[in-house]
Amino acid sequence: MARVDDLLEYLKDNGGSDLHLAAGLEPRIRVHGSLESVEGKTPLDDKALRDLLREIASDDSWREYEECGDLDFAYGLEGVARFRANYFVQQHGSGAVFRIIPEDIVPLSALELPEAIEGLTRLRDGLVLVTGPTGSGKSTTLAAMINEINTKSARHIVTLEDPVEFVHKNQKSVFSHREVGTHTKAFGPGLRAAIRQDADVVLVGEMRDYETISLAITAAEMGMLVFGTLHTSSAAKTVDRVIDAFPADEQEQVRLSLSESIAGIVSQLLLPTADGKGRRAAVEILLRTSALPNLIREGNTPMINSLIQGGKKLGMQQMDDALMKLVEEKAVTPKAAYMKATDKERFEPLLKAGE
Repeated sequence: MARVDDLLEYLKDNGGSDLHLAAGLEPRIRVHGSLESVEGKTPLDDKALRDLLREIASDDSWREYEECGDLDFAYGLEGVARFRANYFVQQHGSGAVFRIIPEDIVPLSALELPEAIEGLTRLRDGLVLVTGPTGSGKSTTLAAMINEINTKSARHIVTLEDPVEFVHKNQKSVFSHREVGTHTKAFGPGLRAAIRQDADVVLVGEMRDYETISLAITAAEMGMLVFGTLHTSSAAKTVDRVIDAFPADEQEQVRLSLSESIAGIVSQLLLPTADGKGRRAAVEILLRTSALPNLIREGNTPMINSLIQGGKKLGMQQMDDALMKLVEEKAVTPKAAYMKATDKERFEPLLKAGE
């Protein structure tokens, strides 16, 4: 049994999401968004931490870590969970973060998300982007959406991840889980192959470069339903981020392609619940309407917020409205919503009322 297993079990037993290890510091876990020290553990020096990390890495992976200073892989602990491991080097030596990947995929109905998100899983083609900062629950939401398709539709679903996180069991659909670095060299080649593999649905773990974004748009144009993630905080910023990934002389063409392929954007944030026992997601939702393609083609992304505002009956919503609803439901505190809000003046009366 590897020594890190005890820490990972502690993480699971205490309801944490991440285990943080760094030379010179005692192990810490993140619980409901806050870091706290692991009881009874003392700081590890660089050698001790490297010895601990070495136990669960393959020879090739450890060689990559020593050469590059970074390493990503998945680690499974039977009866506990799977973990996404990231090794790195920091000022005082080695470091690592293990993020827990629940063994059971949470159904979409249990995530308390708007119904419009379930509607995106019924699409036959198009590009659906789930965005938000690191740790905002994008992977959990995407896994639930893919699970929804799996339980209701007979489709070929290809997932491209680095590393593979949620492992779906074949139900009505058939899965091809592919890990970047193991089963394909990069997201780009994996996406290019998926186009030839008769895929109905493609999940791209991270659209991090020009090639991947370009191929994702192409796959959506060719009739596939493509899900991807970006680290953006709103629908309008997501459109700009996609366009800006292309050279200036290609941006007019990509605006046209994106306007024809985009099916929806879900921007997500996680907030601690008012009772301190969990976290709730607040989401901004942009859906494809007849007006959206024109806004994208003309580069008029500031008008996307007005489009969302006018599309409430279709299930669209702005982030600040989602935050306000959570406060009104007493699911989160006014202060937590205020900290995440764009229009902070709107939330100031709520702060004063709660004083």
